[in-house]
Amino acid sequence: MDRRAFLVLLVAGCADPATGLTPQLALGPQAPTPHNPEPVVDLAPSGSPTFDAWLRSFYVKAVRAGLPSDLLDRELAGLTPNDRISALDSRQPEFSRPVSAYIRGVVTDDRIAIGRRRRDALPALNQIEARHGVPQNVLVAIWGLESGFGAILGDFDVIRSMATLAADGRRREFAEDQLMAALKIIGSGEFPRSRLVGSWAGAMGQTQFIPTTFLATAIDGDGDGRRDLWNSSADALASAANLLAKAGWRRGESWHREVIAPEGFDYALTEGPREIPAWWAERGIRAADGRPFSAADQQAPAELIAPSGAAGPLFLAFHNHFMIRRYNNSTAYALGVGLLAQRLGGEGALVRDWPQETPLALADRTAAQTALNQLGFDAGAPDGIVGVNTRKALRAYQQARGLVADGYLSLEMVRRLRSEAGAPN
Repeated sequence: MDRRAFLVLLVAGCADPATGLTPQLALGPQAPTPHNPEPVVDLAPSGSPTFDAWLRSFYVKAVRAGLPSDLLDRELAGLTPNDRISALDSRQPEFSRPVSAYIRGVVTDDRIAIGRRRRDALPALNQIEARHGVPQNVLVAIWGLESGFGAILGDFDVIRSMATLAADGRRREFAEDQLMAALKIIGSGEFPRSRLVGSWAGAMGQTQFIPTTFLATAIDGDGDGRRDLWNSSADALASAANLLAKAGWRRGESWHREVIAPEGFDYALTEGPREIPAWWAERGIRAADGRPFSAADQQAPAELIAPSGAAGPLFLAFHNHFMIRRYNNSTAYALGVGLLAQRLGGEGALVRDWPQETPLALADRTAAQTALNQLGFDAGAPDGIVGVNTRKALRAYQQARGLVADGYLSLEMVRRLRSEAGAPN
């Protein structure tokens, strides 16, 4: 999972009391005193002076945070950076993948069929949904996107992965938090280091939890007294449900609804106000399938999103859509989960097809951001990531030029921006 989405959930603490699990290590700050001197760091060189300097600093920080020296000596001994992880972390795709291509890749007939079989073979999902209020089809969709229903768990040593990312420095605070949490898991005796394997970015198990999220929200879903996200699908899905419930999932409300806009609609309203469906209906927005909104959804504020611009499908995104984005802070991911969940539940395909989109090169994206800034529309630092700030700036530009203000950056729009800013195309 995209790991920034979890930062809102990275809270210290023990496992859910309902699990009955042994509490984690009680850790508190331990400043150096005459009775508690500066720890002695005696670790063998790794061959990288930068890594070694960081590791010594981290060791002292970990001791002060309450981690036992014998645990650190054992788990950090012989630790070396993983060059493969450094390369993965620094790599930015040359071409961005359009939302339409992403959705076509995740909401497939095969994944729908496998998801239904896996769902129907797991009776614990009924109890999980009843307890946490998160629909089982949403949980199965997350399961499918995160690990192919448990088939792809990753084989990276989480301790080494987090140490590498921390030493590199780009995401030091995040990586050190994850490393501390992983060491706490080992020190508690819940799992040995050999079990803490996952993606290169430290996500673990069938529902891809980073270590801090494991400590805060992983629970026992099959009643065996353990929270084994690697080998127990029930544990993994119960933990995902617990995460979403703690984030604020609302029972009985939808996550999104496909809608249709009238001719001449003001697309500058996308990613803007959150209003109930009746407010949107006054502006001509209607459900694409013609069915009425449920009683719960009629009272639920929703935001209009146009992930592929005015030419693509439109959605009213309700509160629960944004709870899925707490799992992975990506509009495409949340839509993928939501659309797959709807198909698992027997709903049909979208009324409006996804358009054929042209992937934008990194140079095109950064050039568009640079041009927007030069023209007086603040898109932030030109980093090639077309996020909320870029789309907001683009909508303002489009409005000022009398264009459809949907905030969608097409190749044609890139060329227009570059030309107006005086850059060669």
